[in-house]
Amino acid sequence: MGTLYLVRHGQASLGAEDYDQLSELGRRQCLALGRYWRERGLGFDAVLSGTLKRHQQSLIALSQGLQQADLPAALACPGLDEYDSEALIRAVHAGPLQRPQTPEAARAHFRLLREGLAAWMAGRSRPQGMASYADFSAGVAEVLRQLQQRVGEQAQARVLLVSSGGPISTAIGQVLGTPADATIELNLRLRNSAVSEFAFSARRMALQTFNSLAHLDDKAMHSFA
Repeated sequence: MGTLYLVRHGQASLGAEDYDQLSELGRRQCLALGRYWRERGLGFDAVLSGTLKRHQQSLIALSQGLQQADLPAALACPGLDEYDSEALIRAVHAGPLQRPQTPEAARAHFRLLREGLAAWMAGRSRPQGMASYADFSAGVAEVLRQLQQRVGEQAQARVLLVSSGGPISTAIGQVLGTPADATIELNLRLRNSAVSEFAFSARRMALQTFNSLAHLDDKAMHSFA
């Protein structure tokens, strides 16, 4: 079977006017992951990525750490793009939104996000400018289906996928058959630059690892998590 490495982007800019940018810390997290894989001789037969800036910036940093001139060109997949967290929150919260720039404001943000995710996934809300969760989930499933169709027959194929917490947790939920509340927990536990792995073939996918930060285990890297 092949291995699919699902990587959540590095730290973005929570609380900033434009969240969709890696912070310097986020760039270093992904650079460290690329270096970790290079030291272990890991290469990839195919690369998939969402189309958001933080996805592309994470992939650039990963590539720099890998130092592989022959890394396959990434296939940009809109089905791997993240949901709009602000739209989700506005669908369940009529009051003004405070930027999550303090620990207290961040906790309030994620409480509302959890509520917004639950309503969206249950079909109780339709956030402005967003597809239904059924369509969002179908987009993730289609990316996985096409991957299996194109690469699944290649023995020991290694595929890199760079995305966000929403699509990655949805993919894991599909593979494990988790209910919505468990999928939300998976989503909110995914860490910056964390790696999860699927074993896959043309007919099967199975979760092997979840939310690993082995590339940050060095004491000098602990602050990156």
